[in-house]
Amino acid sequence: MRKTESRERRCGTRKKGWLVMLLVILLLMSLAVSICIGTVSVSFGDLIHALGREPYSMQERVLRYVRIPRVCGAALAGMGLAVSGTIIQTILGNPLAGPNIIGVNSGAGFSVVLFSALFPDAYNGMPLAAFAGALITVLVVYKTAEKTGSSKITIVLAGVAINSMLSAATDVVYTFCSESLTRSNGFRIGGLNGVNTKVLIPASIAILTAVFLAFCLHNELEVLSLGEDTAHSLGLPVRYYRFLFLVLAAVLAGASVSFAGLLGFVGLIIPHAARILSREEGRYQIVISALLGAVFLVICDLLARTLFQPFELPVGIVLSFIGSPCFIYLLFRQRRRS
Repeated sequence: MRKTESRERRCGTRKKGWLVMLLVILLLMSLAVSICIGTVSVSFGDLIHALGREPYSMQERVLRYVRIPRVCGAALAGMGLAVSGTIIQTILGNPLAGPNIIGVNSGAGFSVVLFSALFPDAYNGMPLAAFAGALITVLVVYKTAEKTGSSKITIVLAGVAINSMLSAATDVVYTFCSESLTRSNGFRIGGLNGVNTKVLIPASIAILTAVFLAFCLHNELEVLSLGEDTAHSLGLPVRYYRFLFLVLAAVLAGASVSFAGLLGFVGLIIPHAARILSREEGRYQIVISALLGAVFLVICDLLARTLFQPFELPVGIVLSFIGSPCFIYLLFRQRRRS
């Protein structure tokens, strides 16, 4: 009996290992294709030359200063939002929660807009401002749920109310600082046009560090997913780890929003797909969420750039068209389960 169980575990581990390798290959392929395809098409040879020397031709300049930062930004934002959604859904015990649904993205977005209005040239401070806004929002939503003993759907409704309030506050900043609206064109819809290394480098450090820490703490996250009473009985300091994971979720969502705008649905849909593929195993769920989120947003950004050439859609619009039907499906699925 034990031998059979160990064989099944080894077989399951091998399958997940192959799945991770497949997702890595898919991510590399989607990055390469997305970098080379666009209004200005370039070859793989131009890509290699642009990476290895100072760019001389127009194609190489487009690659170095426009296409590569944008595609890398899409991968990082998808990774950050997907892992943030995985953490939030686990902590709140609500599969309908996500950074955009419960207002975390709006909190980060409001902080970024306010910060850019007050300090227009301080690019390096935008990820920190976004993190602060995301953290405050997620703590408010969590405390509301904790104090009221509310149901899962009530948590979502509270998040929607906070989301609406923060969106109104963002509109106030846009109203009084019209130049902020110009600098943040497309921010509220969500878009990757104009992503540059000044904003991308500090945000990428924050995202990759937070994803690595979430992966290292996958055992604790898995214990928290069993419920507060069970986690206490297993000796886990629930409050400490719950707060730590909320900080990580805020870092991931805030850093992603700081350069990609208010992108929706990535942190809601991708964790569900990762949960199915990983079969609820925390270690693989984090890795699969990160890779799936990166691939998904890179492909969505490619579609946004190429579907209506020479016109370009903000990637947030593409995400809304894809994400809204998926969210409705999840609502019906949850209703059938309850």
